[in-house]
Amino acid sequence: MAIAPDATGKTSPGQEFWAGARQTIPLIVGAIPFGIIFGTLAQTSGLSFGAAAAMSALVFAGSSQFIALGLLATGSPVGLIVLTTWVVNLRHLLYAVGLVPYLQALAPAWKVALGFWLTDETFMVAIQRYRQPDPSPDKHWFQLGSALAMYGNWQLCTWLGLTLGQAMPNAANWGLDFAMVATFIGMTLPYLKTRPMVATVLVAGITALLARSLPHQLGIMVAAIAGIFTGVLVETTQKPEVPHP
Repeated sequence: MAIAPDATGKTSPGQEFWAGARQTIPLIVGAIPFGIIFGTLAQTSGLSFGAAAAMSALVFAGSSQFIALGLLATGSPVGLIVLTTWVVNLRHLLYAVGLVPYLQALAPAWKVALGFWLTDETFMVAIQRYRQPDPSPDKHWFQLGSALAMYGNWQLCTWLGLTLGQAMPNAANWGLDFAMVATFIGMTLPYLKTRPMVATVLVAGITALLARSLPHQLGIMVAAIAGIFTGVLVETTQKPEVPHP
């Protein structure tokens, strides 16, 4: 994660930017099949080419986009689609809270841009960079590099799915989307260091399995709410550790 300083002993915005992009490459690899499958399924789910491309460009949230596709395909009302995707994306609010101490001095334009491009992958690599002890004032450029690398990859893969998807029959049944699942598992495991986090993951996972038969993919929303509630409950009720003398 360390970035080599330049001749003046400091890291430059350019160094931070490209370091952020490089650190995100392993996560981009996991997202590639996910993006292609989204583009492939979008038009068969009732979205036009332009609407699917616009969704990736303006929403830029893979899990929510897939959920929206599934709900659109079943004729779910717009209100339910908005509510479900909103609940699933509540985790981004937690990401934003975690980044506030590092971004509060930035100009509003920076905050808006970094907020729009905030994803699970970018948060994971950016928060590690922000926590590095060096006093670089340009660490937000690291986050920008990661964010734009993820954004560019998602747009490219969506377009590949939209244009070449018809040449790949039954691509959704190939199991390629498991690459993104594996990526999320790899991202989550390093954070399972506290009881609230472990409880959140276990309850959300078990609830998702038990509620997967609910209509309109409501099981995902139920699992997200159950996980968040459990994490908060465990964190507020656990006894603080008493330091040993």
